[in-house]
Amino acid sequence: MLKSLRREPGFYRRLLALALPLILQNLITTALGFVDTFMVGLIGSNELSAVTAANTPIFLLQVTIFGLMSGLTVLVSQYWGQHDVESINRCMGVVMYLGLAMSSAAAAALLIFPTQVMGIVTDNPLLIELGAPYLRIVGVSYVFNAISSVYVSMQRSTENPIFGMLVFGSSMLVNTILNYILIFGKLGFPALGITGAAIATLISRILEFCIALVYALRNHRIPLLPKALLCPGFSVLRSTLKYSGPVMINEFMWGLGASTLTSIMGHMTISADMLAAHAIMGNIDKFSTVACFGLAGAASVLVGKRIGEGAGKEDVYQLGLCLLVVALLVGFFVSAALAILLPTVFIPVLYPLFQLSETATTAAITLCVVYLVSMPLRSFDITNIIGLMRAGGDTRMAAVLDIFPVWLFAIPLAALFGLVLDAPVFLVCAATQFESFIKAPAGIIRLRSRKWINNVTLRRD
Repeated sequence: MLKSLRREPGFYRRLLALALPLILQNLITTALGFVDTFMVGLIGSNELSAVTAANTPIFLLQVTIFGLMSGLTVLVSQYWGQHDVESINRCMGVVMYLGLAMSSAAAAALLIFPTQVMGIVTDNPLLIELGAPYLRIVGVSYVFNAISSVYVSMQRSTENPIFGMLVFGSSMLVNTILNYILIFGKLGFPALGITGAAIATLISRILEFCIALVYALRNHRIPLLPKALLCPGFSVLRSTLKYSGPVMINEFMWGLGASTLTSIMGHMTISADMLAAHAIMGNIDKFSTVACFGLAGAASVLVGKRIGEGAGKEDVYQLGLCLLVVALLVGFFVSAALAILLPTVFIPVLYPLFQLSETATTAAITLCVVYLVSMPLRSFDITNIIGLMRAGGDTRMAAVLDIFPVWLFAIPLAALFGLVLDAPVFLVCAATQFESFIKAPAGIIRLRSRKWINNVTLRRD
């Protein structure tokens, strides 16, 4: 397997050039969420728990939009291998329409029924009351985010990942400044608390949209073709739905599963402590996986473009094998970093900063241990499913591998341990990550079959 690491000269430089901006983009996006968590956590643990609960349905919307973007990558990366700009515009148009429809519907639901949506996540009346206003505002922000994300995803899939890094970097800077001003009432503004954090998020999403719009109108590398963008055609719609549909369902069901796991924590007897620990460690987990997702994004572009160029299955398989070995090594590195940070930074510095209770601190430590043990397999799974299988057009099997372990193993076990048996926190936390130990063996079998390698483009005469 290690022989697959021997690649042509310049390969790893090219991989790094693609992955590094994506890692930085993911790091920026994750830092944005952590800034919200940190500043809200300074107000109080109840506010922190309320935002965690409120972000659960928002997370579901986020992963659905991410599913759309992943589906777009499947097609665009292969069309980029053929330098078919018109088809890229058509795919982008279809996904933009779908993204707008979904985000607008979700924003309307969160705007009208915020209390009812919060009630699904937690039965704590105080958390529902605190989180509902936040949910109303943040939901609207994703209408703008859906449009900008489509364009950023297209640029990334055509080997321009730096654009997304710049867009989200600008957004994070503005969000951080506005968080400080609006949450705590600086520069003459009233202290709005959680609502201030929501307003800051909305403004930063509008900024992302404006930057993407201006760049799109001035960019000549992948010029906008209004006719193709606004009238993509039924053939492209069918092709997009065929390959993006399973990815959207995949991300929605996986996100619903992750939200269900959070909801299980929100209904435990120690719900406030579990949600506070999950808020902090959830952000640390996102920081831990930025390299994994960055590598997976780069892998999807490399594999998709290679298939679009007409490479044979064995050539693509060896490329995929190399990328998976790199992913596994990255996972071990991140795991080692977490093992060092837990006793040196998290326990003595970070957890006391949030004024966690003894129970919440124990839960946070336990979650960290579970994360670092499962990290190598998770890194492998992320690159295999998101980077290889989706780029190869094998979106249906990728969905099966991603969804079933969550719903058949993680959720039932977490519900059993957390709600029925009232088991120790370690068993509940371990159950939430048990899916990784099911995905990896099944993923290896699919990888070796080569059935995931398919050319999905519509060739034009």
